[in-house]
Amino acid sequence: MTTLVFDQIISLIIVLSIAASLSGFIAGLLGVGGGIIMVPALYYAFGKLGYDESLIMHMAIGTSLAIIIPTSIVSALSHMKYKAVDFKLVKTFGLSVAFGILIGTFVATNSKTPQLLLMFSFFAFCVAVFFIFFRDRAGSKKRNVPNFFKNLYGTFMGFMSVPLGIGAGSLGVPFLKTIGYSINIAIGTSATIGIVNAVCGATSMAVSGLVFFNISAPYTLGFINIAGFFVFVPITMIFAPIGAKITHSIDKILLSRIFGLFLMVISIRAFIEYLKF
Repeated sequence: MTTLVFDQIISLIIVLSIAASLSGFIAGLLGVGGGIIMVPALYYAFGKLGYDESLIMHMAIGTSLAIIIPTSIVSALSHMKYKAVDFKLVKTFGLSVAFGILIGTFVATNSKTPQLLLMFSFFAFCVAVFFIFFRDRAGSKKRNVPNFFKNLYGTFMGFMSVPLGIGAGSLGVPFLKTIGYSINIAIGTSATIGIVNAVCGATSMAVSGLVFFNISAPYTLGFINIAGFFVFVPITMIFAPIGAKITHSIDKILLSRIFGLFLMVISIRAFIEYLKF
């Protein structure tokens, strides 16, 4: 590992603190879990700390999923106060998400850092396009979708969440909005599904790193970095309820587009990192 001077350590803490604030706020506001911000921030931090280049994306993903657990809980509880959680949907998606995570963990742990970077870049781009152009146009009328298709999509959500290190919301919100649920219900329900998603995903990444890859880096539990976890969690838990409260009182069309542009920048940055390999 690289030895850092005091100024570099302070800079890293500042970067991670800002990322944690944004992640928590966005998680509560938009129901996307915050992972789409955490992963690039953690990737940058672990690179500066001198972790094995072949493992830093895996470490960023595992740590992000662990951080999403308390963030999702706080966000979900906040949305429950506004009766914005459909528990029937949570029950429908729960098992299928967990099953998808098992498959996703196998893909993530057997992929190399450049492959994961490219996947993340492409996904961030797709989510950015959705938030900029489609989020508030999709699904004005509720559709009766059979549980089979909901379970199929839940498996897809779980599968994609692990290689990308994201919560269920990034995929859950667009789907629920498309089939006609209000944006507030889509956000609150996705945040609640995100608890199952994050617990299963983080556990699978920790166990895989310990049992199958024998990860022994300092302050880690498998593919989860404990230090990164404790920097992020207190800050995200402060800002998640703030975001959840604001989401019920502001114009979300403009906000969606600003967030989409922000994700576009993240997508381009991740793609540039991919090209460096």
